Amino acid sequence: METVLIRIEDTDGNVGWGDAFGYFVADATCSVVLTRLKPLLEGAAIDSIAAWSKATQRALHIFGRYGITMFAISGVDIALWDLAAKRAKVPLWKLLGGDETHTLSTYASLVRYGDGDAASLICRHALEEGFDDIKLHEIDMDVVEAAHATVNGRAPISVDVNCSWTDTQSLANIDRLKALGGISWLEEPIFPPEDFARLARLRHRGVPVAAGENWCTALQFQQAVEAGAVDYLQPSVSKVGGVSEFLEIVELSRAAKLGVLPHSPYFGQAFLATLHFATAHRDMMQVEWLYVKAAGELIPLDSICAGHELRLGDAPRASVRVRTKR
Repeated sequence: METVLIRIEDTDGNVGWGDAFGYFVADATCSVVLTRLKPLLEGAAIDSIAAWSKATQRALHIFGRYGITMFAISGVDIALWDLAAKRAKVPLWKLLGGDETHTLSTYASLVRYGDGDAASLICRHALEEGFDDIKLHEIDMDVVEAAHATVNGRAPISVDVNCSWTDTQSLANIDRLKALGGISWLEEPIFPPEDFARLARLRHRGVPVAAGENWCTALQFQQAVEAGAVDYLQPSVSKVGGVSEFLEIVELSRAAKLGVLPHSPYFGQAFLATLHFATAHRDMMQVEWLYVKAAGELIPLDSICAGHELRLGDAPRASVRVRTKR
């Protein structure tokens, strides 16, 4: 789960940090940042980050509107917004229009185990630690049912299958999920994830449908809304185009009266930016917390984390500190 950290410094010495989607394509994302974006940024005066983002998308569209190119733009956009907050000497959530902090609602987002006993064990751990919402990433319904039986109504469960089911499987499994009860949503049931017409046909069957982590820019979200594709929108700030595009998607969701469940199984600036969004915009439903025991942590969250609850402070955030557990 590699992270591409981006550091931008202004002529006054202020520093902004960004986080571009990396995982197993970190080298490719980093290449776009260094060879295409860095030359556009160095020495530039940026009065509007949103305008810079649109202009950069236009300048680089020959390399693809989405995917790696947008991951790189996302990371730089996040860094520019962080820099803007530092220059204004306010936390990002305040720059985004928030007026006060509040406790953020999170859910434990499990990885895929592919085994009923393992998934059930981790569900028990999450419940014992105080999480009252759980997301599974299982594609085998027998595993889902085993975990559901273990939770036994103590927490709602959502199911993310990462585009693994066919339409026929989705319809059959939606019926099984509905029969189980207590299912918050079904996430990304089919491939490709941007087939909005097919997603729309899976709605209104007793289990809400969510998607968006693999959509880029507000345009794709607008197309999804117009197609009636989902009940919940799930933008990922490090993929969608950064803070600038995320802001547009929030406005889209309000106009369409759709819930926003940001995709945020991250450890760096993308996760922090998501927390600031959720603080500034209270209509965001929940924040995704990747439920793993990491060997090392990029940013210590001790000061804002109490159990599974998160609350940001009201001071400008200090520069990133790196700490590794051994």
